[in-house]
Amino acid sequence: MSDPANPLLPTAELPRFSQVRPEQVGPAVEQAIADHTAAMAAIKAEPSPDFQNVFMARELADAALDHVWGIVSHLKMVAETPELREAHAKAEPVVVSYAMALGQDADLYRAIATPSVRESAPDDAGCRAVDIALRKFELAGVALEGEARQRFAEIGVEQSRLSSAFRDAVMDATRSWTRELSEAELTGLPEVERSILAGAAAAQGKSGWLVTLDAPAVLAILTHADDRALRAEVYRAFNTRASDQGPDAGKFDNSETMLKLLELRQEQAKLLGFPDYVACSLALKMAESAQEVEDFLTGLADRCKPNGAQELSELAAFAKGLGIEDLQPWDVGWASEKLRKARHDLDEGEIRRFFPLDRVVDGLLELVAETFGIEGRVVAGVDSWHESVEYLEFTDKGVPVAGLYCDYFARPGKSGGAWMNGFRPLLRRAGERQNPIAFLTCNFAAAEKGKPSLLTHSDVVTLFHEMGHVLHHLLNEIDVPSLGGVAGVEWDAVELPSQLMENFAWEPAVLRRISRHVDTGAPLGDALIDRMLGARQFQSALKLARQLEFALFDLWMHRETKPAADTVARSLEAARARAALVIPPEWHRFGHAFQHVFAGGYASGYYSYLWAELLSADAYEQFTEIGKPAEAGAQFRREVLATGGSRPALENFEAFRGRAPTPDALLRQKGLLAA
Repeated sequence: MSDPANPLLPTAELPRFSQVRPEQVGPAVEQAIADHTAAMAAIKAEPSPDFQNVFMARELADAALDHVWGIVSHLKMVAETPELREAHAKAEPVVVSYAMALGQDADLYRAIATPSVRESAPDDAGCRAVDIALRKFELAGVALEGEARQRFAEIGVEQSRLSSAFRDAVMDATRSWTRELSEAELTGLPEVERSILAGAAAAQGKSGWLVTLDAPAVLAILTHADDRALRAEVYRAFNTRASDQGPDAGKFDNSETMLKLLELRQEQAKLLGFPDYVACSLALKMAESAQEVEDFLTGLADRCKPNGAQELSELAAFAKGLGIEDLQPWDVGWASEKLRKARHDLDEGEIRRFFPLDRVVDGLLELVAETFGIEGRVVAGVDSWHESVEYLEFTDKGVPVAGLYCDYFARPGKSGGAWMNGFRPLLRRAGERQNPIAFLTCNFAAAEKGKPSLLTHSDVVTLFHEMGHVLHHLLNEIDVPSLGGVAGVEWDAVELPSQLMENFAWEPAVLRRISRHVDTGAPLGDALIDRMLGARQFQSALKLARQLEFALFDLWMHRETKPAADTVARSLEAARARAALVIPPEWHRFGHAFQHVFAGGYASGYYSYLWAELLSADAYEQFTEIGKPAEAGAQFRREVLATGGSRPALENFEAFRGRAPTPDALLRQKGLLAA
């Protein structure tokens, strides 16, 4: 590529993130597409097509293009400015239009479908990669003609634009609301939670305490604030973001965006010959039909609702003793924390003081080294997009094999939530290995100056979860990027490694390893660990019911072949009637900020979390049965992490577990089946 001064363009070095300027986005995208177009032309003109000069040539060109857009997309998520948002908005339709045209390029499809390409693949994985690529061409509308072909491409561009608009509205609505607090309103909040609110105020140049709609601040209030009116106010502001309700009613309303996305998804599915978008979505997933998914979810709902109803009844009775006669959704977190403390003698504030971020990360890296065989260390001086970002280099027997950017803290201009994105794939070219690199992003509460950042145990579980995704990307050994690691696995199995890693965050030996009291330096003691483990299944049925509500909402909403203005509301109401136990008020607008489905990759696929959790719970029991983490870890690395999508996910699981998965481990984990 030309213009080496543009930090967005690929080089052998790590990117110069801090030097990226919004005005460089357009030229970099233009150059990347031009180079990719030339590479595709060479592939289509290849006189002697084989796996290397056609299929792998395309993979290498795709990786170069993904590099450029991957940086732009990542920076918009973690370091957005008005200028970057504008540059992204201009470039996105160009990138998406080009991608849609590629998916419908019949000449490129025919080049890859040439028998000699598959026949010259070096192994079964290569053959599978070709087969999947051809299937993706078909799902991209390569067989469409005329107006249908053009319309399909238009749909793809518009969906991308609307997803970005949805995400932007959520971010803008989140930023738009704040609430200054008096000291009296802080009653009930532990010191750490108070420091989160003080930090939010300081970040805006104010003294005192400030509630924002960032997750750490919202959770601090809803879990600990004794002021019921304050809890209700924060609950309403958070749960009406980007909707027709709340303090900014209509200003950032996602209602029309959601409806248009649903309409476009159904139109896209019908153009491809599917009865609805769910069927289209399942074409490359483990689950074979919408009915199979629905039966899976409703079967879990039938098992969990009686237990959940009992849990809610107990909570309501307990809340009456606290002066709450009519338990409301904004009371649930607060009353639950007090009940958990009373029943299990657990104080989240006390537990939090045992989890300084630095110690948790060090302990997690030690666990990864012992279990999966790679060692991670912080490398100083690596350029990034924010001063708090760390870069880790991973080695295997002393040889560098991977890299990881870690962005831990919430801040203005950064999207909420936690996620992992693969940045560079594993590639081997002419004997040279390009090591994989990933981004790990969280939104933990930043510490006050001079103090360590302290995590809740829930934060710890989140960090372990994302590290599972990281390992899937970094330990992949399939050097076909479209097939390697997270990228190549069926979407409803992609959470297997991440949810498996969550289990380690509950192991007593691991809890001792990753903990160090902020004042005394002591690890968690056995008595406190026992109380934590005793509380692991605390309200597990209520938590499961909430996940089932989300998954059924997503599924049923995307089965409506003719979406209407009330589709979102009706689907959510139906899902709540089938699975939910805590029913929010009518003005609640959960769907309007449901980024997983409307601005992420989980449309018609939110069930994947529970589907993969069944796999992960079963897989983790292999670790406990073997009793030797390093032996089980090596086996899991070999059969699941290293193989990516070179085999169907079910075959990966069976190769590790020695049999097909069963739901028993998940039911035991949720307290729905006797151990």
